[in-house]
Amino acid sequence: MIRNTLTICRRELAGYFATPLAYVFIVIFLVLAGVLTFFVGDFFERGQADLQSFFTFHPWLYLVLIPAVSMRLWAEERKSGTIELFLTLPIRLSEAVMGKFLAAWLFVGIALALTFPFWLTVRFLGDPDNGVILASYIGSWLMAGAILAIGAAVSAATRNQVIAFVVTASLVFVLIAAGTQTVTGIFAGWAPQGLIDAVAAASLFGHFTAITRGVLDLRDLFYFVSIMVAFLAANAVLIDLTKAE
Repeated sequence: MIRNTLTICRRELAGYFATPLAYVFIVIFLVLAGVLTFFVGDFFERGQADLQSFFTFHPWLYLVLIPAVSMRLWAEERKSGTIELFLTLPIRLSEAVMGKFLAAWLFVGIALALTFPFWLTVRFLGDPDNGVILASYIGSWLMAGAILAIGAAVSAATRNQVIAFVVTASLVFVLIAAGTQTVTGIFAGWAPQGLIDAVAAASLFGHFTAITRGVLDLRDLFYFVSIMVAFLAANAVLIDLTKAE
């Protein structure tokens, strides 16, 4: 099972770099990350030797860019009719789902790793807490994986990549905004505290922010992993239900 999954992963990952789209995505990601960090996040003006202004914008950056990666995972296969051929290979459906997901997750991980000059910059300018920065990178990659899993499930449910993009972005926006004061404030005053806490606990932003403080809490790790497992399972079910359409 692992061998088949890794074979599919390598095939899909190579497919990303076979077209200019992968390089365009990476360039856009790096440029936007730089603009948000140095101009919007006031990196130099803050006078702090950390990457907080860099990681703060990752949820909103992923809100746009990750659905652009995930929308083609299965929608393109369904639209072109190659999904039937792909699933006739001597592999299990779970292997196909995991292989495609891991390839997309590694691709995003490569783009994230290419932001290492930000880390070098802050090390040159000061004495940052490298443990906090490393934890933030791990949290960012986990958040990207959770969003990719959501996008993969949505992509499996439609042939239209634009619809997959819009629906995924909408779902992710809801999960990101759930923990903000604007949303929790709507429930304050009339909803029980338990409901408010539940809404806040469902927030991608809240769990990611907790990790960027340098603490890899098991609750935060479980949150991201559970999203990936749940939506990858939904992905497999949706593929099985729609593969004959």
